[in-house]
This record gives sequence, structure tokens and C-alpha cells, in this order.
Amino acid sequence: MSGSRTGRPPVQRAVRRPAAPRAARENPLRRFYLRAQRAWDRPLTAYYLILGGSLLIIVLGLVMVYSASQITALQMSLPGSFFFRKQFLAACIGGVLLLVASRMPVKLHRALAYPILAGAVFMMALVQVPGIGMSVNGNQNWISLGGSFQIQPSEFGKLALVLWGADLMARKQEKRLLTQWKHMLVPLVPVSFLLLGLIMLGGDMGTAIILTAILFGLLWLAGAPTRLFAAVLSIAGVLGVILIKTSPNRMARLACIGATEPRSGVADCWQAVHGIYALASGGLFGSGLGASVEKWGQLPEAHTDFIFAVTGEELGLAGTLSVLALFAALGYAGIRVAGRTEDPFVRYAAGGVTTWITAQAVINIGAVLGLLPIAGVPLPLFSYGGSALLPTMFAIGLLIAFARDEPGARAALAMRQPRFGRKRGAGGPQGPRRWNTMRRRAPAARPSGER
Repeated sequence: MSGSRTGRPPVQRAVRRPAAPRAARENPLRRFYLRAQRAWDRPLTAYYLILGGSLLIIVLGLVMVYSASQITALQMSLPGSFFFRKQFLAACIGGVLLLVASRMPVKLHRALAYPILAGAVFMMALVQVPGIGMSVNGNQNWISLGGSFQIQPSEFGKLALVLWGADLMARKQEKRLLTQWKHMLVPLVPVSFLLLGLIMLGGDMGTAIILTAILFGLLWLAGAPTRLFAAVLSIAGVLGVILIKTSPNRMARLACIGATEPRSGVADCWQAVHGIYALASGGLFGSGLGASVEKWGQLPEAHTDFIFAVTGEELGLAGTLSVLALFAALGYAGIRVAGRTEDPFVRYAAGGVTTWITAQAVINIGAVLGLLPIAGVPLPLFSYGGSALLPTMFAIGLLIAFARDEPGARAALAMRQPRFGRKRGAGGPQGPRRWNTMRRRAPAARPSGER
């Protein structure tokens, strides 16, 4: 037979088709970048950053307060957990304030602006009354509440200036009055100077610097012209120079910037230098929680103003960078809320709170690093101090409320449904719930009489 010597029909081999060209593999870094960008642009990103970042800072701060304050408490013949218990109580009360502020409507926040301002001014004036106000570390800015509890009214002055200033500028913008420099400055600047004067009567220049930063933040958000902005900045700068020059203590703190020895001339730089020692001895991952050496009497105010130094010693560079990343995320989220809203009050209030927390964190961390003079301000949400923690947590609640009120975030939250609570089969217009998966997958019931 033709075609095969064995008599079998020839085997027809399948014609090979040309292989399809393989798709070029996508760069893993670019894929990660695109996914991160999509996640970053989601409407609830700011909400999660503010809520998650602030809670992480508070929890880590509680841990570090407990670690950094034990030796100080024992030296004062107090239980080792004394300062931690007070801070935990303040965090619980602040949590309630945060929850209430996050659920309050914007109209109620605006209605509270004037009462909070009046209360803050009244309490800051009481500080100067003999027998009521008390001095701590040379600053007359505390009111004793009995026992070991004190309150610092100037901390509530920050919240008062943010709310009142935001409401004032929003009303002026609605009436289109911010184009006139008189309406932009009056009465915002005089009231701010009133608060600054009451604070400076007690000698607390660190808090005064933060209030000044809030004032400049509000003016910047209002679109103050460069000449007006420079004029107010010049006046504040001249007043600051006069206050520093007339105080030997402030001049000594200024001389300790970049100091490497405990004593530099007439200035005692013990605290600044030992803060650097604590950071330098931490290394990459630190010596471990509770293993700090500087908190054993070498570093003053280890659980308040210089808690960042103890964090660097016990948690190392990784711990300090984590804290910086959390504050950076919180600041970015606040700027995003202020930039995406159409409500002028929300924009001013969110910008004011972000300026407040960011400026205070920069001043505190800069002092610990030896880049700025020691201003005596705590690290927001992190250092020990209930007077600072309560208004700051209320301000975080403001940011959460504003982040939830964004149009995209409001729509995303409205699409969510509770996982539990509905009866089986009562799915409403969208059908049964997802947790009822097995019942939906079961075959449909057969007609009666069918086997």
C-alpha cells in the first residue's frame, strides 16, 4: 500500500499552532504602587487614618508612660503604676469625648464655639487668682482640683481658639467679608492676643507658640495676603524676641540647641544632652521595654516632655520612626479633610486642629533631638498629662466627624449594612444577607407530589 511500508495508514500529526506571545510580566513594584494608590484614593482613607493613627498613638503612649514613669513614681514614694493609672483614666474620659465629638453634627460644634471660648478665658483668668492657681516648674498655669489632680486651662484654650476662629472665619466668608483686611484681622487677632496674654502671665511660652501657630494657620487658610501675613508674623516675632531676651531661663534654653555636654557656659543643658544620650543608646531596635537607663533619675521629665527620648532608647530607631509615621499619617489625613470639603467651617476647623497637633509634635520632637529649644510642651496623645490629652482627643473626634461627613465617605458608609441583626430571609430590596449562603445555594423546593 502506498504511503506506508507496514501497510498501516500514515499517522496524521496535528499541525502545531504558533505559540501566543506571553504577556509581559508587570513590574511588582508598579503593581504595588497602583494598588496603594487605589487604596489611598478611597473615600474612607482619611477616616481610617485619623481613627487608626490616633488610637495607635494613644495605646503606644500608654505603654511608654507606664514604662517611663515607674522610677519617678517610686522616687516620690508612690506606686509604680501611679502615673499610668491617671493617664489611663484620662484616656477613658477622652475616649468618651472623642466618641461624642465624632457623632455631633457640625451645627452643634459651631454652637459650642463661644461657650468653650468663654469657659477657657474664665479658667485662664482664675489661674492668676491667689489661692486658686498653682505653679508647676516655674509656670503659673495650673488649677488644683484636689488631691493629685490638676488642670491646665491653657490646653483648652487651643481647642477654644480652633472652634471659635473657624466659626468666625466661616461666617465672614459666607458674607464675603474676608476680602477686607480689617475683617480678616478683627476680632480674630485681638482675641488671640488676649489668650496669649493670659498664657504669658503664667510664663508658659511653649503653649503660646502653639496658639500662635494656630492663629497663622487660620489666617493662611483664609487666604491672607502676603503683606498682611508678614505683618502679623513680624509683630509676633518681635514680641517673641523681647520675651526671650528678658528671661534668663529662656535664653539658657536657646543656648542648649545642639549642645553635646551637660553644661555649656552658664546654661545648664543637662536635660537636652541626656535626651540625646537616650536616643543614641537605643540603636536600631532599642534595649527593650522597661530597660531604659536614662529614666533612672538622669533624664528629667522622662514621662512627659521627653517621653520621645525614652521611646528611642527602649524601642530604638524603629520605634521612633513608627511614631513619626503615625503623626505624619494623622497630619496628612487632616490636610486631606480640610482640602476636600466644601464647608468653610469644616475647612478652618480641620486645618486648625491639624496645625495644632503637627506644630506641637514638631516642637516637642525637635527639642528632644536638640534642633529646637526646650519649650516644655508634651507630645500630643503620647505624653503623660490629662489636661493635654482630653482636649486633643476631642479635637481628634472633630476630625473623625469631618472625615465621615465627606460626600464620598458618607456614600461609602451608607452602602454598608450591618452583618448581623436581620432575620433570615428578611433581606429587603437587596435580597437575603450574605451570611445566609448555604440556604441560597440549596436547590429550589420541588412541587408538591414530586418524588
